[in-house]
Amino acid sequence: MAAIESLFKWFAAPSHWSGPDGIPTRLLEHIQISAEAVAIGAVIALPIGIVLGHYGRLGNLAINVSNVGRALPSFGILVIAFQIFGLGDLPIILSLTALAIPPMVTNSYVGLSEVDPDIKDAARGMGYRELAQLLRVELPLAVPLVMAGIRTSAVQVVATATLAALIAGGGFGRYIIDGLAQYDYTKLFAGAVLVAFLALATELSLAGLERLLTPRGIRLVKVNATRRATTFKTA
Repeated sequence: MAAIESLFKWFAAPSHWSGPDGIPTRLLEHIQISAEAVAIGAVIALPIGIVLGHYGRLGNLAINVSNVGRALPSFGILVIAFQIFGLGDLPIILSLTALAIPPMVTNSYVGLSEVDPDIKDAARGMGYRELAQLLRVELPLAVPLVMAGIRTSAVQVVATATLAALIAGGGFGRYIIDGLAQYDYTKLFAGAVLVAFLALATELSLAGLERLLTPRGIRLVKVNATRRATTFKTA
């Protein structure tokens, strides 16, 4: 209970809500680092996964290569990038981008490759050209899986961005690293709570965006399937 009370007092202190080490400043730093890494990762990963999924070729190779990237520890990439580029945001963003790419490549490939071939044939029969078929038929159907990959990447990046503080970066990781160095465990605990809440907010926000982007017909199918499953369990 003493730890919880100390945590509430830490958040209630006005000094923690202003200045260069205040929560709003650290929040903006954390969001900036994470958003840049996810955006760069999306620019690289989504076109690769979407094109390969559309044509149904080299998919296993792409997934295996992306899984190799997933196996590399972010801390190891961060240390290597720090040795090459020194202090600053660049090594942080590079390591987080490497973490963001694999889920987006995998999910976008699977989402496009699993579109029903009959639907593709119907689109061609209606006169859709290749690009129009991809943008107006296949991508809307693949939105749930594509967005799931983006959500996974974003949450992982937000959680891992705390490592930025190890090489003098900003964000909520600053509270964790500084709290550990200063034996200020309330500050460390507060940093961990802030990171957890930001990761949760990221998940919920992207889940809402996924719902907006998912075609209404697919949403209705999911709702009906959930209702049938619930009815079956309670019967």
